[in-house]
Amino acid sequence: MDLTRMDPKTLTLLGTTCCVVLSILFTVQLISRHLFHWKNPKEQKAIIVIILMAPLYAIDSFAGLLDIQGSEVFFTFLDSIKECYEALVIAKFMALMYSYLNISISKNIVPDEIKGREIHHSFPFSLFLPHTVRLDHHSLKLLKYWTWQFVVIRPICSVLMITLQLLGLYPSWISWTFTIILNISVSVALYALVIFYHVFAKELAPHNPLAKFLCIKGIVFFCFWQGIALDVLAAAGVIRSHHFWLDVEHIQEAIQNVLVILEMVVFSVIQQYAYNVAPYSGADRAKFEKKND
Repeated sequence: MDLTRMDPKTLTLLGTTCCVVLSILFTVQLISRHLFHWKNPKEQKAIIVIILMAPLYAIDSFAGLLDIQGSEVFFTFLDSIKECYEALVIAKFMALMYSYLNISISKNIVPDEIKGREIHHSFPFSLFLPHTVRLDHHSLKLLKYWTWQFVVIRPICSVLMITLQLLGLYPSWISWTFTIILNISVSVALYALVIFYHVFAKELAPHNPLAKFLCIKGIVFFCFWQGIALDVLAAAGVIRSHHFWLDVEHIQEAIQNVLVILEMVVFSVIQQYAYNVAPYSGADRAKFEKKND
């Protein structure tokens, strides 16, 4: 196969296909390890849902790349799939943290040894909440609600956005309104997870929660901010169309999809470390015992 004779579109599709396959292979490998060492279904089910985020994002973006001339409704539908799954992942991550702490996610009962710890709110939350709050049943429940609100708001917004586009009632101000609502919603959810981590950092330390959280936040961060950066570049005229059949908006969408596909390979590799099977295979225990001999 002579790659030098291929046109840019074919090369892009070939390269992204390889990246999608790699994301799937790395994820399947990690899932198979967890299934082989199926010791804690409650935790490992949540882990599997979380690590499937990378290949799903890659496949979803590849679908958008294949239909590069897709309609606005089509691209909104693809974005909605990713972001609704993102909402599910955030919910599962919170459930995983509760499981590590052995706290009931429905009862929100704070153990006595943890009760009373300080929660320090930062700007802009400190504008409408006390700067320092003591951890109790109410404050723990509030953190859960702040996380779960995105799980509800994201699917509702997706259905409304697609419906309005199909009806031809989707002016730019409505698009920006949904964008603002969703960005505030996901920011509140991620903020709640950060606060949760800081409060329970000592208890969660053996489970390497920071690496787990950064995998999720990294995917959300890159997908969102590179989308904003591409919007700015398109508005500034840096991204231009040299094809009479393809406008700037579709070129911008194609670049975003290629970047997401490349990034998902990286995240699927990082997840091998963050969500490794060692705690369930006994490798961690053996390592600990060897260290103390």
